[in-house]
Amino acid sequence: MTLGTLSSRAQEDYRFDIGAGIGMTGYLGDANNANLWKNPSWNAEILFRYLLNPRFNFKTNFYVGGLRGNSEQMTDVFPSHENYKFSTMFYELGETVEFHFFNYGMGETYRRLKRWTPYIVAGVSAMAWTAEGHSGFSFAIPLGVGFKFKPALRWNIGLEFLMKKTFTDKLDGPLLDDPHGIPSAFMKNTDWYSTLTLSISYEFSKRCATCHYHETKRK
Repeated sequence: MTLGTLSSRAQEDYRFDIGAGIGMTGYLGDANNANLWKNPSWNAEILFRYLLNPRFNFKTNFYVGGLRGNSEQMTDVFPSHENYKFSTMFYELGETVEFHFFNYGMGETYRRLKRWTPYIVAGVSAMAWTAEGHSGFSFAIPLGVGFKFKPALRWNIGLEFLMKKTFTDKLDGPLLDDPHGIPSAFMKNTDWYSTLTLSISYEFSKRCATCHYHETKRK
């Protein structure tokens, strides 16, 4: 393989990215108000990204996973003095924006691309769940951080932590809906959950494969 061919391949640029991941979940709510990882559960993700440029990506993702909690492990005591535990299955569809701290990619040294980068992420999502025989629907705001590494052209490995603020107090089941008798508000008495996910993805759809040829010819 010639040096020219290697240079050409190293400068390939793609518009989209598709992948999947697995990880763990945590929960904060009426049955756990302190330790996010007290009763960890699992999650699986499929993702699709639009790669706007080396700094910004738009990601659509779908999660399925579980959440667990047990109020008996808390120091807090409910007015009824009862203990509750729950198991929830959730399904989440979200849209997020990723901002890379470095220009992420391979090749094109004039763009100062790096094969790894930390990043921050924020967005919105819609979720449905079933808990103790009851179902529900809510919106959530995911916020988090991540790290990406490119082991080879078109391949990406990522680790992402998201904390998700929901707009419901029923994620942990009907028995834990406002057990203290305090009305819910935007930042009070609603459930939170987290996802920590390891993913792998593959880039496709080469961006503007003939642009350089046309620009050179025009000059």
